[in-house]
Amino acid sequence: MSTTAPTAPTAPVAGVAAAPGTTATTTPRAARKRAVRPDGTPRWAELAAGATVWTTVPSGLWRLALGVGIPVGFSGELAAVFENNTPGWGTAYLVTLSGLAEFLAFLTMGLVRPWGEVVPSWIPLIGGRAVRPLAAIVPAAIGSAVLTYIGTSSLFGGWADQLNDPEAPQGLAAVVMTLCYLPMVAWGPLVAAVTFAYARRTLGRRR
Repeated sequence: MSTTAPTAPTAPVAGVAAAPGTTATTTPRAARKRAVRPDGTPRWAELAAGATVWTTVPSGLWRLALGVGIPVGFSGELAAVFENNTPGWGTAYLVTLSGLAEFLAFLTMGLVRPWGEVVPSWIPLIGGRAVRPLAAIVPAAIGSAVLTYIGTSSLFGGWADQLNDPEAPQGLAAVVMTLCYLPMVAWGPLVAAVTFAYARRTLGRRR
């Protein structure tokens, strides 16, 4: 008769694949690693950059509605101006403004994508060249500061002053317009956060 006591199963060692039929335990360290891409970009920065792109969409759609002649609540002389110029040159202006805002917001993605560190090869003359970090950091930092100032000023009085204009949208129309523009308040702070992550990653490699 054997007197050997049964041996307790050994827990899987972190970093070693578990045998078939067993369950590997995910360690906190492994979870943290998955929160950072191989190039050092944190997951939160990717999410913030993606959110930045969406901050300009609602206001852009609102301007497009105005540009095609849909009544959005203006009255008096303002309403007459829009009625006389949309559709028309006013439409072109509003479409251009919306497209420019979305393009600028999309540039934030470059701070979390390879094309923010190496110029895409299809761009003439400079394709394939490394992007100097400060060439991206300085404009992004200035842009985030300006956007944050505008958003803060609008949030604390500026927007309310515009709505006090008797020709501005009132009631439900004012609520809709406000909700469409409210996400833009987050535009500046989001760009600032993504810029910080980009600077920390790229400047850290140059040390």
